[in-house]
Amino acid sequence: MATDPGFLTFARDLFAPLGPISTKRMFGGTGLYIGDAMFAALLGDTIYMKAEGPLVAAYQAAGSEPFSYGTKAGRRAIPGLTSLPDSALDDPDEALDWARKSLADAETAAARKRARRR
Repeated sequence: MATDPGFLTFARDLFAPLGPISTKRMFGGTGLYIGDAMFAALLGDTIYMKAEGPLVAAYQAAGSEPFSYGTKAGRRAIPGLTSLPDSALDDPDEALDWARKSLADAETAAARKRARRR
């Protein structure tokens, strides 16, 4: 399923203050990148944010759910992609605050990936 163009525009506008955002197709949705760091993904009608370690717990405390998908063995959750809290969808400042935190985790993950390639 492709990402709805209106939803993509909404997300790009929401996160525009972070800098130039590029996109790539992923899991039938769209990954949002700053440089080589994927900080968010649009999957279905949900914005999922990159999170590691303590940030995962912060998202969960705010009511976020991890991305999950069905397999033959049942549902598989990906805690590193967690939904943007519902309250942030109505509050651009809150959304941007979460996005900055996710971008920091995404940049750390991208740096690790670059280091492994060397």
